[in-house]
Amino acid sequence: MIDYLNEKLDNLPPHLKKFMVPQNYDEYTPVNHAVWRYVMRQNVNYLKNVADKSYLDGLAKTGITLDRIPSVKEMNEILGKIGWAACTVDGFIHPQAFMEFQEYNVLVIAADIRQINHIEYTPAPDIIHEAAGHAPIIADPEYAEYLRKFGEIGRKAFSSGKDFELFEAIRHLSIIKEDPYTKPEDITAGEARIEELAKNLGEPSEMSLIRRLHWWTVEYGLIGTVDNPKIYGAGLLSSIGESVGCMKPEVKKIPYTLDAKNVDFDITKPQPQLFVTPDFKHLSEVLEQFADTMALRRGGVYGLELAKDSRMMATAVYSSGLAVTGIVSDYIVDEQKQPAYLMFSGPVSLSDNHTQLNNHGTDYHKEGFGSPCGNLVKAGKPLEELSDAELADLNIKVGRDAELVFTSGVTVKGKLVSSLRHLDGKLMLLSFSDCTVTLGDRVLFQPEWGTYDMAVGAKIVSVYAGVPDPYSHVPEFKMSDEKTHKINYDDHTRKLFGLYAEVRQIRDSRSGFEALPQIEQVLKTEFPEDWLCSMEILELLKKQGLHHELQDSIQNRLQQLKEQKPAIAKLITDGLALLVSAEKA
Repeated sequence: MIDYLNEKLDNLPPHLKKFMVPQNYDEYTPVNHAVWRYVMRQNVNYLKNVADKSYLDGLAKTGITLDRIPSVKEMNEILGKIGWAACTVDGFIHPQAFMEFQEYNVLVIAADIRQINHIEYTPAPDIIHEAAGHAPIIADPEYAEYLRKFGEIGRKAFSSGKDFELFEAIRHLSIIKEDPYTKPEDITAGEARIEELAKNLGEPSEMSLIRRLHWWTVEYGLIGTVDNPKIYGAGLLSSIGESVGCMKPEVKKIPYTLDAKNVDFDITKPQPQLFVTPDFKHLSEVLEQFADTMALRRGGVYGLELAKDSRMMATAVYSSGLAVTGIVSDYIVDEQKQPAYLMFSGPVSLSDNHTQLNNHGTDYHKEGFGSPCGNLVKAGKPLEELSDAELADLNIKVGRDAELVFTSGVTVKGKLVSSLRHLDGKLMLLSFSDCTVTLGDRVLFQPEWGTYDMAVGAKIVSVYAGVPDPYSHVPEFKMSDEKTHKINYDDHTRKLFGLYAEVRQIRDSRSGFEALPQIEQVLKTEFPEDWLCSMEILELLKKQGLHHELQDSIQNRLQQLKEQKPAIAKLITDGLALLVSAEKA
């Protein structure tokens, strides 16, 4: 049972709830909490000068503290007050599901946290990135609305089969990289697999393009001017390495426009360029520009072709307002290359204004659906705009045989048994018994197949991935088979955890300082490469003014580690600098 005390989560569609996992707060190790504390203290110390003001303001509003990993349950009590919620998930989740969570004002948080050897940056989503990076900015209303709108539009973008293959490869690499027992050759193979897939993606899908916009704004965005930008992207805010590196002159700063959709990214490397938006309002303007290029708004043959190629659950919306949801198996065009007849494989549902029509769900249309699109030969205006009297003038009347001949050549012959109109009066659906549908010599529907339900509409005004009513027609998001590894630490590592826990207990209780020299001695002899626990001991000794000789000894050992391990030299330098600034404060 997952209890986050937030009604937004309770009201989520069932297909999204299956991605939610418990946070299992007690499973965080003492080292995990120390990593959180180090990153957050370093970030806040540095980001107060380079982050957008909304980030620091948001930290307090979202209940995130510097000393310990946040409880998502506690975060929800505060997020609920600003109209949002948070839930924990298992690493990367299906891109469409990720977007849809945003549409419902729900922030997804990877439950795990990066290992100490990835303290500066990890390609895997983790609670530092999600909770400390994304959550604070949500407190800004204009940005929060951009994030929600991005989810609403993004979840309707079409993906390709290759997109999901690449997603699975990225997810796999992120999982094995955060397992300290993974063999180096396995990581090399995972990186090579991603590189190979990325080279052979072909023309980028809608989802690929909109994910680039997401990356260059939500993850790696800068705000202000090119000459004086501030950080608001969560990937930068949560990375003590990249938050510093991104401000260097060698990282090119580019004004943010729709052209950013043409710039790909590599999650395993620092970004060579970043985009700067003048304000959060501009983000929404660019998003709208992109939405205008999507099948969502273009509809027609363009949208149907994307839907057919994707082999995804898709929705086609007729100009009458009727939405047909299923797998687009094929379509026929007329002489003007406009949609003339649509074919869906089952199961299919029909909806109006995002609500499934009664008796037109997937149980009824389980074998598929087909229907014409266009104008009648003898009608002076679109079929959906004809009144009952005008239909009667065309010999189309409930209870009588009728023949509808479309300008495309599609012909519908049968007995009209019912009609259905939208609240605004537009005709949406005609149902026939004993019906035959043909196009030349091609038979599209036969009487023995049952009742023929004909969608009404002169045009296909929108085509998008997914469903309009997820509570009735449930989307089928493929769940990844590989789960984040639950690490079984050896006894030696568990002993190290015990030392971290002792130091934390001393700091929290403000007592037991006499045990610190012995803890440092064990670290020095049994864990000579560990630096973070010694750094925390040094911090406590300095605050209490204790054991000056031991302080000097720890500093000397840390300096030696810097020389022996160049990869952690900057971490130690920054940690020591923070202690010095704390003394001066």
